[in-house]
Amino acid sequence: MNGRVLLAAAVALIVALGAVWFGMGGREAAVAQETTATTTATTTAAPATTAAAPSATESSVVSKVPDMVLGQADAPVTMIEYASFTCPHCANFHNDVFEQVKKNYIDTGKVRFVYREVYFDKFGLWGAIMARCGGPEKYFGISDILFTKQREWLASGTEQGIADALRTIGLSAGLTGDQIKACMADQDQAKAMVETYQKNATADAIQGTPTFIINGEKLSGEMSFDEMAKVIDAKLAK
Repeated sequence: MNGRVLLAAAVALIVALGAVWFGMGGREAAVAQETTATTTATTTAAPATTAAAPSATESSVVSKVPDMVLGQADAPVTMIEYASFTCPHCANFHNDVFEQVKKNYIDTGKVRFVYREVYFDKFGLWGAIMARCGGPEKYFGISDILFTKQREWLASGTEQGIADALRTIGLSAGLTGDQIKACMADQDQAKAMVETYQKNATADAIQGTPTFIINGEKLSGEMSFDEMAKVIDAKLAK
């Protein structure tokens, strides 16, 4: 079984676990996990008796997981960033460089910024689900909190602790408890997110984070503002 199939097969369990930890606690969570594990094992062992349901069309998947964008649509430079909410190098970029890029290039109409999530682990996926839970209007605000407080919400290293910390972030951003629970239980959305991530990352041959694509030129790893400005200015000069 290849990596794409393994990741797609794992996402349902990842999200189910997320729903358990966000919606329950203590003994309830343990019982729910045991039930999920038993159901998964039974389903895996049972022979297929019906044809598989058709997969979602590309257009329907894209509509569920749109790119998150800042800046003017007609900006002369498009900058795509691939990043994970659990990646420390990505947090360094957002905490030390991004605001300067936004002030000097995005807010001035020179750059259209596209953020694409990468899921290296379930906690990165959970963070992305939380960021998207409030829609485009709240996305970048929640993303900023996820990066600036990355060490804090990941500090416990446990599923319960991280789930609680993410829930606190969502509540602080104005989401309701019911919204958060519904978002974390939405397996169709999570599957669409993983499928979109796989499609984009494969098309752009993404190997690590952060990776930037600036008018077609791919740059990987941490960059200072001066280094990034040099690339952007060269694109603007063409």
